Amino acid sequence: MLPAEIIKRYCVRKGLGFTLADCDPGDTCALDIEKDEAKALLASGVKRLAKLQEKLYAQHRWSILIILQGLDTAGKDGVIKHVMSGVNPQGCEVTSFKVPSQLELDHDFLWRATVALPRRGHIGIFNRSYYEEVLVVRVHPELLARQNLPPELVTKNIWNQRYEDINAFERHLLRNGTVPIKFFLNVSKKEQKKRLLARLDDPEKQWKFNPGDVEERKLWDQLTEAYDQMIAGTATDGAPWHVVPADHKWFTRLVVAAAIVERIEAIDPKFPTLNDAAKRALDAARVALSG
Repeated sequence: MLPAEIIKRYCVRKGLGFTLADCDPGDTCALDIEKDEAKALLASGVKRLAKLQEKLYAQHRWSILIILQGLDTAGKDGVIKHVMSGVNPQGCEVTSFKVPSQLELDHDFLWRATVALPRRGHIGIFNRSYYEEVLVVRVHPELLARQNLPPELVTKNIWNQRYEDINAFERHLLRNGTVPIKFFLNVSKKEQKKRLLARLDDPEKQWKFNPGDVEERKLWDQLTEAYDQMIAGTATDGAPWHVVPADHKWFTRLVVAAAIVERIEAIDPKFPTLNDAAKRALDAARVALSG
């Protein structure tokens, strides 16, 4: 597992003055390790996470909400596949937020996320999330228009108001036993181009290619600015952002795994202890099975 100092390096708790221009998507903290060593480190993290999930599920008090944000090709799917590979699927659900349905548009912008929140004892993973409402919706005014809000509510302050709503929502989650762990996978424009071309050239990856990704790439500067302001407006002590370098997939996965393990260890889930009556029932069952 990676040391706490590395996780802290990418953790943003105070958003004032934050800018992605200060974050290197290719950073690896000067780690120079072989591929097999990186795999072994990740396997260690996955094993610890699996044990923590077992306790979380058994205790049935806390729930974990992992939020993955990032530009196209940043590696969100790969993180889910590799970091969560050891987690029991009975206690883990993945929700991918696509274009909202008419039913979802007929509710407030947090509604569809609210109904997908993890139950107690479970880990929920949001592949994209309610943060799209201050990202893609911000750079595509036509998407905001589809929400059919009263015109007097659509002011120049709408994005700051949504940051306030999100911060209040995440405080509410924390106060009710759901811990948000937020990641922005920070991929460079150069690396994104490389990955998009790889999808075009590899027959086994062509199914993943979306022509819309090329169009979104043209909005790189606008989306980057939206991410700057989003992280600045929603990084808090209770729900910080982890701005993780994403140009090297092995390093991205190590940081995400370590950050998740560290946060769950902080709440210290434990297996339930049995009362005297339950222990007597176990003793009776042992006698019955021994007969």
